[in-house]
Amino acid sequence: MKLKNCLSTLLILLFSHILYAQSSSIRLSGKLTDSTGTALPAATVILQKAADSSTYKMTSTDQTGQYAFEDLIAGNYLLSFTATGYTALRIVLPTISSSHSVGTTRLSQSADVLTGVTVTARKPLVELRPDKTVVNVDAAVTNVGATALEVLEKSPGVTVDRNGSISLKGKANVLILMDGKQTYLGAAELASFLNGLSASQLDQIEIMTNPSAKYDAAGSTGIINIKTKKNKVKGFNGSLTLAYGQGTYYKNNNSLLLNYRNGNYNLHFSYSTNINKAFTDIYAYRWYYQADNKTVTNRFEQPTSLRSPVVAHNLRTGIDYYLGKKTTVGLTVSGLRSNRTTEGYSYGEWFNQNNQTDSLITTTSDNKSVWTNLGANIYGRHVFTDGRELSADFDYLSYDIDNNQYYQNVLTGNNPYTDGLRGELPSKLHIFSGKVDYNHQLGKHTKLETGWKTSYVKTDNLARYELLHSGNWKPDYDKTNHFLYDETIHALYANAQQEVGKWNLQAGLRYEHTAYDANQLGNVMRKDSSFSRQYGSFFPTGFASYQADSANTFSVSAGRRIDRPAFSKLNPFVFVINKYTYQTGNPYYQPQFTWNFEFSHMFKQALITTLSYSVTNDYFSQIFFSDTNGLIIYTEGNLGKAENYGLSVSSQVALAPWWSLSAQANLNHKKINGVVVKSLSASITQLYLNINNQFRFGKGWNGEISGYYMTRAQNDLQEVLDPTGQLSAGVSKQILKNKGTLKFSVRDILYTQVMAGWTDFQQSREYFKLTRDSRVATLSFTWRFGKPIKGNSRKTGSSSDEIKERVGGN
Repeated sequence: MKLKNCLSTLLILLFSHILYAQSSSIRLSGKLTDSTGTALPAATVILQKAADSSTYKMTSTDQTGQYAFEDLIAGNYLLSFTATGYTALRIVLPTISSSHSVGTTRLSQSADVLTGVTVTARKPLVELRPDKTVVNVDAAVTNVGATALEVLEKSPGVTVDRNGSISLKGKANVLILMDGKQTYLGAAELASFLNGLSASQLDQIEIMTNPSAKYDAAGSTGIINIKTKKNKVKGFNGSLTLAYGQGTYYKNNNSLLLNYRNGNYNLHFSYSTNINKAFTDIYAYRWYYQADNKTVTNRFEQPTSLRSPVVAHNLRTGIDYYLGKKTTVGLTVSGLRSNRTTEGYSYGEWFNQNNQTDSLITTTSDNKSVWTNLGANIYGRHVFTDGRELSADFDYLSYDIDNNQYYQNVLTGNNPYTDGLRGELPSKLHIFSGKVDYNHQLGKHTKLETGWKTSYVKTDNLARYELLHSGNWKPDYDKTNHFLYDETIHALYANAQQEVGKWNLQAGLRYEHTAYDANQLGNVMRKDSSFSRQYGSFFPTGFASYQADSANTFSVSAGRRIDRPAFSKLNPFVFVINKYTYQTGNPYYQPQFTWNFEFSHMFKQALITTLSYSVTNDYFSQIFFSDTNGLIIYTEGNLGKAENYGLSVSSQVALAPWWSLSAQANLNHKKINGVVVKSLSASITQLYLNINNQFRFGKGWNGEISGYYMTRAQNDLQEVLDPTGQLSAGVSKQILKNKGTLKFSVRDILYTQVMAGWTDFQQSREYFKLTRDSRVATLSFTWRFGKPIKGNSRKTGSSSDEIKERVGGN
């Protein structure tokens, strides 16, 4: 209680100071064109301090050549402009004390540009910034026809494991946002969602390893924010993308974006469809041991083939209404429907102690998944003065997920039999959340942010299983389960930013309180059970940067974060993967807490070197058990402690006027300690490399060669992964007077994106290898229509937060 009273007093004082403080915020804007007055899109604009020419802020021009810098401090500045094929220019601005328009600035064409060749400025693939890394999705030709998950897989520092879990710089539990909001999905469901989302709908991917206190404290590794394309230009305009890919099976991704703005109204609409078929081939070989873990008792070999056609539809529409220059309100409605059917066949062979065939078992499966997501967001934003702003977001999300499973097993050899299992696993979720944020500029060098957020989640999960016995279906009460879960999270935060000479300082404090009630309803074989918990914690963050000179910037950051278990992970019901592999929840699953520390050096906006250290207590990990009948049980829980020492180097350089290179290398040393039946420990050093080459050939032709490679790695205490990687290439051509684009690419050319490794269980060990339909050739066409004229834009981010990451889990 003392802790809560202290926090309340702190926030009251902070709000009092904000309400009576007087200041203003400054906006600087302008337009960039060539010598004929034609707009220059995607040019780089750098705002520098006049005193020492050090970089203060950086941005790029939009499709109309417009640019803007927000929340400036009064002072003297320089503006630098660079665009491919044009002579760089720097201008001196008058003393800035209020919002100011630079007007139109014109660049002259470079003398070395060949006559008759038009050079168009392009956004770089990767933008290196002190607080985050930004990936511009359209800048990569090999993203043509890809899904959002495939774009993530080849983004700097990002990896995706065989279960769909996303890691960043070798560390799991990253928080995934869509336009500042979470998807409210667990790893497997999130992977399915991103596989149903076309890359043509994506604009940028923001990667933040140590976000400030204004963000949810969830995500021990950091935050990846996937930003979709926004279009708020006057009149009627939009874009259409058609893409067809061919791997072993067909891949079809299409999207349509429409926008209409007239006066104070802005109507927007986007729709995408993903119709494809994929395969997953899984090979597993298990050794079973006696208690000494040395003497082999049995062996089991099981190749499995899965084929999955998918039809997914995504719809998003809404309206923004501008009440004036200071107030904006809006409503957005979104929907998603996905149908997936997975047909499987596996052939399992048991070997005795002498490595002789003992029996054979064949398994056929037919699993269907249909899930529907509906969402609505109401937002408002008001600027009281140039230095004070209030925004509010309220969200409602519902998920209706229907999973149906069917397995038939036929055993030949000793004691032959035929059995079957079928299950109905419907799940319903309702999520309500709301947040209010307030920003205030205090004087010339100080900015304060504060806010409140509350989220409420209600889930209803049913698992109804039946066994085939003597030709009749009978209830399987050992697996049948009905799980109800309610959770509420309240959060308050305050964040302050101060500029002192060459120093930029930021500190924040966030408090989150969580309360949940869970009920597992019984059946004729099992009694009801329930459990509840409440806990609260503070999450401090800190950041300091020092601009040594115009070329060198040093920064240090620290922060504490939390990861909460996915809702279904708390449910102790059984989810059948196959006859010899089950997954179950863990009602004793606790949140894990992580401290992150980073020290970075940036050189000329082109090279960033970072040293990092993180330590996690009550570490999340997959846990594997085996019984005497050969059944493997997979669950998750808290094991102990994990430490990660990291070194990363990111660079983006122009090797020639026609060739730009972006590269990242992450070296991690991981130490994991925990208890699974007995004390276990693991230590590994792993390296991740990501390289992307962008080529500009002239006359609208562009090309790309990219790839990544990961050495032997370990994400969990009991599982080690073999090296993997991929190589991709593509070309593009501007057509229809630059209103159309043709792209052709081939991903995973060498067919090396294979997931393989070893898992150690209690008295057993397994080698696994997972191969997917990853080598795909894709041809796409994009047509842009309408005249782009920049309009107001709304800030991304809503009350929807880390809850989305925790909905699924199976």
